[in-house]
Amino acid sequence: MRMRRSVLVLLLFLLFILQGTILPWLLPDAWELRIIPNLVFIVILFVTIYHHRHTALILGLSFGMLHDIVYYGRILGAHSFAMGLSAYLIGLIFQIPRAPLPLMMTVVLLGSLLEDSILFAIYSVFNLNQEPYNWALLNYMLPTMLFHFAVGLLLYIPVRRQLELLKKETRKEEPA
Repeated sequence: MRMRRSVLVLLLFLLFILQGTILPWLLPDAWELRIIPNLVFIVILFVTIYHHRHTALILGLSFGMLHDIVYYGRILGAHSFAMGLSAYLIGLIFQIPRAPLPLMMTVVLLGSLLEDSILFAIYSVFNLNQEPYNWALLNYMLPTMLFHFAVGLLLYIPVRRQLELLKKETRKEEPA
């Protein structure tokens, strides 16, 4: 089991590095729509559905704090709170052990919207947003949701299989 968990954390860390190094080249600023990729959060949403919401909460809090420290220095803890809370709430709402593809893609869309909305609310409370919510929704939340949807489709089969194996190994190690 430890091997699978360390592979999961390594995958999340690799996606974290990938989204900060290669994706900015693939998604240029010259495009009119602003896409803010968060590959780590997509996999955390898979964890909350196919493994456990508490694990997703811990991963969301820790990788969210990593996002706050490395990428966004305005408020420490905003992304940590948003990723952890939205992953946990999505896990509470969708308690289905073997979610089919359409449901999982709905989870990715709703989770992305929820995380961005929580971040928007936090930044609004601290007066860091100058635009209204509807502008943010159209200019970066919806394009980001569509990007997350496409990446979720690409990751669906491999990530689901690995998380199902992790869950089987976890059940085998639990005392009877």
